[in-house]
Order: sequence, then structure tokens, then C-alpha cells
Amino acid sequence: MTFPLFALMLCVFGVGTSEYVIAGILPGLSSDFGIDIPTAGLLVTAYALGVVIGGPLVTIATVRIQRKTLMLLLMAVFIAGNVLAAVAPSYGVIVVARVLAALVHSTFVAVGIMLAVNMVPEGQAGTAVAKVSLGLNLATVLGVPLGTFIGESYGWRATFWAVAGITTVATLLVAAVVRPAEATGGGAASELKVLANRRVQIAIVMTVLGSMGFGTVFTYIAPLLTDVTRFSTGAVTLLLIVFGVGSVFGTVLGGKLADRSLMPALCGLLAALTVILLLFGAAAPVQVIAAVLVFVFGAASFSIIPGLQARILSAAAGAPTLALAVNISAFQLANAGGSWLGGRVVDGAGVRWTSVAGAAVTVLGLALGLLELVRDRRAEEAERLAAAADDPGTRTATAN
Repeated sequence: MTFPLFALMLCVFGVGTSEYVIAGILPGLSSDFGIDIPTAGLLVTAYALGVVIGGPLVTIATVRIQRKTLMLLLMAVFIAGNVLAAVAPSYGVIVVARVLAALVHSTFVAVGIMLAVNMVPEGQAGTAVAKVSLGLNLATVLGVPLGTFIGESYGWRATFWAVAGITTVATLLVAAVVRPAEATGGGAASELKVLANRRVQIAIVMTVLGSMGFGTVFTYIAPLLTDVTRFSTGAVTLLLIVFGVGSVFGTVLGGKLADRSLMPALCGLLAALTVILLLFGAAAPVQVIAAVLVFVFGAASFSIIPGLQARILSAAAGAPTLALAVNISAFQLANAGGSWLGGRVVDGAGVRWTSVAGAAVTVLGLALGLLELVRDRRAEEAERLAAAADDPGTRTATAN
């Protein structure tokens, strides 16, 4: 990995840590502000809504700003949000701080992906996306446990100061080593027009369905492993680290496969995720198999992300920033939808059946992917025949 790509990945690491670590510091935060855990947990909802709503709006408002400059501005807002959270005198202020940070989340990641793709040779978009996305994997494996430890040892405010410090260092690195890249497309009108593209719309729906299947199971993976597989709480903590390691492996593999053959690879990975989700539920009572499947589940779940983002880049060529930002917001919608669906399943059939529900959602994403694959191949064949018909040499040979 080149140093500029590392700088972008470190920014994503800081953003991912800030998003996910809140779960680890909720007890201390609720105690300090004198609120109950469910009320404190609304900070997660506030952040998700900020990402979903802020992504398209901020992207449209900043579409003509030079990409590197925009990324530095977005990171400055994100750092300010975390500093405000660290010094927040009340619960209301910390809600504002979390929303402020969330508003730039989607646009920042979209711009980071575009800068990364600009650094690599043509045909390596999947690998570029994977390298930047590793920041999210490392946030899960390292950032959240470390942020939780800091919060438990020095108070939850220290966690936000740590995130602000990491993202400040990352921003300075971006300023120093990432080369500028001009804004793409023809402005807000061009970006909005791209959203009417059928291929872009289907790619976004595929993101929602594929990621929602993952969220349906992962949200409730701890009770699944304790109540069905009979692992101890300590063992579950270690297994979540195993999941994180699997996610790193899957992200790298998914990027390489996407570069080789985008839609066939994406369809194959969605099919693999569907099968693994079903196996997870079926083999949950067997500890050894379940432990292995935790790793495989992590790998399969994150292997689809580079391909989904690369599909957006391909479908929205010329004006991809807004499409990417909307797609990143789609991941948040998928997580919320998966959590809701999994909760309904847990309340009804039981936690073991979340894997079946997740697989049912994922297979819908696979079906869309297969339809797109068939359409792509038909379009390629039509283009080939048209080119052959326009070639004088081909017409002469046919006539003879």
C-alpha cells in the first residue's frame, strides 16, 4: 500500500472508530448525563440519520470543490464534531456534535474513494476501494476495542479526544502526501441526473439488500453465540475479533476479484454469503463449526463491499460522487433495516432464525445481480455485433 493510500485509510479508520465506538462508551456517558441507556443509545440513531440525510445534501453543495480541498474541509468538520462531543456540557450538545460529524460522513468516504481510484491504474478500482475500506475493518478490530478501553480507563470524553487526535494526524498526512484531483462531472445537475440511471439505482438496491442480510444476523450475533452455541461472554469477545480478521481478509479478496471480473465476482460473493448465512444458523449449536463460520461470515460479508462500490463507479462514470455518497448512506439504511428485521425474528421464531431471514434478503440482492449480469452480457454482445456490422472488412467477408 502506498503512503497516500495509507493516509486515506487512516482517515477512514478514524471515521469508522468514531461511528462504532459509541456502543462501548454508552454506560459512562449515560451515567454522567443522568440518562438511561436507551436514551443514550439514540446517539447511534442520530448519527445514522445524519449520514443518510447529510450525504446527498453535502455532496450536492460541494460538488464543484476540488477533491483534495474538499476532503480536508470535510475532515475539519468531522474533527470539530468530535472535539465538541469531548467537551459537551449536556446530552443535547453531544447529540448536535454527533450529527455534525455524521453530516460529512458519506461525502468524505465518497471523495476518499475517488481520490484512491485516481491513484491507481485503470482497472484497479476494486483494489483501491478495498484498501481505503480496510480503515473500517481496522476500526472494528482495533479502533473500537481501543476506544472502549480508553473510555473505561480515562472517561468517555477521552475517547472522543483520541478520535479527534487520530483524525487530525490523518488529515495532516492527506494534506502532505495526497495529490490534488479536480471535481468530476458537470456540477449538481449532472450528479443528480446520474441517480436516474437504472444501473445506478439497481446497484444501490443491491447494496441495501446485500448489507441488510448481513445486519440481520450480525446485530444479534452475540446472543446467537451465547444462547444457541453456548459460548461464554469472554469467548464471544474473542470471536468478534476473529470476525474482524475475517472482514479484513474478505475486503482484500473482494477488491481483487472485483478487478478481475466485476459482476460475476459480485454475484458469486453474494451467493457465497447467502449459503454461509444458512450454514451459520444450521451449524450454530456446534461450537467448532460455528467458530470457523464466524471468520467466514466476516470474510463473506465484507467481500461484497468493494464490488458494490466499484459497480457504482462503473455505472455512474463521469459524475460518480453523489451516487457513491448515496450508496454509502444505503449501507446505513441496510444496517438499520437489518437490525429491525432481526429484532422481529428474535421476538418471533428466535435468534437462530435470523440467519434464514438474512439469507432470504441477501438472495434478493443476488437475483438483482444476476439480472444485471445478463443485461450486461446482452449489451456487450449487441455492441460487438454493431461494431462488426460497421466494419467494412467484416461486411466484405460476409458478402463473399
